[in-house]
Amino acid sequence: MLRLPRFGRDIRVNALICSGHFLSHYYQLCLPPMFIVWQQSFGVSYAELGLAIALMSGTTAVVQAPIGFLVDRYGARRFLIIGTSLMTLSIAGMGLATSYWQIALLAMLSGLGNSVIHPADYAILSGSVDASRIGRSFSIHTFVGHVGFAAAPPVTAALILLIGWRNTLLLVGLVGLPVVLSIIWQSRILVDHRGARQKAKTSLRADARFLFSRSILSFFAFFMVSSMAGAGIQSWLITVLHQTRGLTLEAASTALTLYMFGTMSGVLVGGWIADRTDRHSVFVLVLTIISAGLFLFIDLAALAQLTTILLLFASGLMIGASRTPRDVMVKDAAPPGQIGKVFGFISAGLSLGGAIMPVPYGMLIDAGRPELVLVLVSGLWLASLLFMGNARVATRREAVAPAAGD
Repeated sequence: MLRLPRFGRDIRVNALICSGHFLSHYYQLCLPPMFIVWQQSFGVSYAELGLAIALMSGTTAVVQAPIGFLVDRYGARRFLIIGTSLMTLSIAGMGLATSYWQIALLAMLSGLGNSVIHPADYAILSGSVDASRIGRSFSIHTFVGHVGFAAAPPVTAALILLIGWRNTLLLVGLVGLPVVLSIIWQSRILVDHRGARQKAKTSLRADARFLFSRSILSFFAFFMVSSMAGAGIQSWLITVLHQTRGLTLEAASTALTLYMFGTMSGVLVGGWIADRTDRHSVFVLVLTIISAGLFLFIDLAALAQLTTILLLFASGLMIGASRTPRDVMVKDAAPPGQIGKVFGFISAGLSLGGAIMPVPYGMLIDAGRPELVLVLVSGLWLASLLFMGNARVATRREAVAPAAGD
């Protein structure tokens, strides 16, 4: 049988996994454009509409870690197929809903399907992609997810105007079925780490004990606190720049857009660098400190509008570049066969961090202190580095301990 070169195989693996990751992110942000028509169609409040997003995100956050255990124990491919199918069919099913409670239930089911994506994706990428290209693979995976976020609101809104909201949900949902069929068709090239898990032969109690070890809890805190900082930018940057720096709403919106574009671009840069150095923690440390410093400078200095926008792009570029080395650090900390549960657990930290901080930021603005929002963002980024350092120290100690006992 003709065997394709490894590089060609890596491309196919990335294409399959990233297609599902794109859908995962797209589906999370395709619902908000529906709110106005749903409010009219179902006669519900906007608070009830927001509940659909909360149920979807909350289900994903709660279930991700248990799904990670299942991925490690029984293999990632079957869960990836089941989760992607559930996610796509749930979104398509919303197009047939006759009452709001059906929307809420389907949102939970879509969140359940989405909970599979990170544990399964990282397990498969780690087992399938050549180690010399794993950083670039992780970065493409993250980049495509960001593209899904960016594409969902405008594409969904345009489709609603063209074909109506029901047909839009049916269309974007059923688009996922070819992705599922492609994963099934090409599943033989998707190698996860179940074999490593079976060789390890650790018990469920040992797995749980590892998940709550100092190193993994520190990585969880690192991701959570970083997400807490990012929530302030995504939710309140436009308001803060308008109130404290005097930027017009158009300019402030442009600043946020360029920050996000810088983040997306930086992710690709970080993947390339992660494959060329093993000093990932130093890279993350330096870039995060510089980015936090730029935010403080923007907050405290009297800068021209264009300068503010360009500095925010630079800050986003550096934060984005730090993300792939961060993910590689987590992969390296996970023993063979435990990548699924580790990424499932840590991804829950990202969701938690994004959920708990928008309200406190808003309280600062309500109190007449919007300038403190960016100060808090910078402080949280710097605080996250303490957890990263603790995670690195703990990882080295935990690696040395078994060796000493041999």
